[in-house]
Amino acid sequence: MMTTHTIIIGGGQAGLAMSRCLSDLGIEHVVLERGKVAERWRTETWDSLHALSPNWMTRLPGFQYDGPDPDGFMSASDLIAFFERYAVSSKAPVMTDTAVQKVERSAGGFHVQTTKGDFRSCAVVVATGYCDVPLVPDESRALPASVTQIVPSQYRRPQQLPPGGVLIVGASSTGVQLADEIQRSGRQVTLAVGGHTRLPRRYRGRDIFWWLDRLGVLNQSIDEVHDIERSRNQPSLQLVGKPDHSSLDVGVLRALGVRVLGRLRGIRGPRVTLADDLVATTAAADIKLAEILDKIDHFIATTGVEAAAAEPFRPTWLLGSDAPEALNLKDERIETVIWATGYRRSYPWLHLPVLDAHGDIIQNGGITPEAGLYVLGMRFQRRRNSNFIDGVGDDARVLAERIAQSVMHARVA
Repeated sequence: MMTTHTIIIGGGQAGLAMSRCLSDLGIEHVVLERGKVAERWRTETWDSLHALSPNWMTRLPGFQYDGPDPDGFMSASDLIAFFERYAVSSKAPVMTDTAVQKVERSAGGFHVQTTKGDFRSCAVVVATGYCDVPLVPDESRALPASVTQIVPSQYRRPQQLPPGGVLIVGASSTGVQLADEIQRSGRQVTLAVGGHTRLPRRYRGRDIFWWLDRLGVLNQSIDEVHDIERSRNQPSLQLVGKPDHSSLDVGVLRALGVRVLGRLRGIRGPRVTLADDLVATTAAADIKLAEILDKIDHFIATTGVEAAAAEPFRPTWLLGSDAPEALNLKDERIETVIWATGYRRSYPWLHLPVLDAHGDIIQNGGITPEAGLYVLGMRFQRRRNSNFIDGVGDDARVLAERIAQSVMHARVA
């Protein structure tokens, strides 16, 4: 039985940030990673994927991007190398290829069982990430066996797909990127659009994240929003990190030839039913976008910050859409369905009473009802950017300070 003060589960951005903060405070710990550092970037991303945020936002405690292209977007391999360098520079005590099998209470702390032996600790930080397990709706079971079904973590490139058309369900960040790539490869893509957040890649001469950073939107705390659960469940941003800094949204895809339809409602064999909500959904995204651009314009006017002239606002304009309310995949020669429908969290190894009805860890700012158990990297955990590379560090510092305080209290006692 190995003993350490704190065990961090997960060797991605959250786990490494937590390790650095604990090291800075002199707290003994170990990072348990089921694969290699940044495992999901290695094994669950498609070939052309780049980060959605510009390189200058790639910042973690004590480390940040220092390359020649601050306004560019790192590829998956670049990000893996970045995290590896971070782990080395921080001297992070990472145990790779070490899967956690059970976490339970023991006298004075926790007993953590892994594929490489057992550990005893006073504290445990769950840093396995927000995007854990693809969320596939139950309706998927009704599709005929002749239709290939995959989730984004299984997709690598268009050439791996069967010949024929592709139906992508979901129009957030992943859905629109895959639709763009697969359509350009020569396959006909049909996109079932649900709620989404439309943003331009650049506005008035700067990246949209530059403006959101200056406006304080990304640093907005859970106390500054009206409905935290609604904020946490907002769809991811319709963005892509391309060298040309181009925007990507439903209108761009439609102009490219992607068939844009409403939200998927049900499946019976090859027949897919769709909601008649495309106009309302895209209009809602346009309204939200207009509000954000107006805030940027107001910020420019009141601060005098240098900016280019405002680009004209272009509504999605799907009022003339002939989107059907049903689709026969066989008749349309659609042979593949990609479920870009989000993620859920799964903790089959967590044998503690801290999960809610949806299987998520109950927490407030990363602090769970179980003394000594923490979670890091959740969406809007403390701030809007809590699950961003650029935001996880602030949450890690807060939790590290709390762990350090518990150490001091224990010494005094």
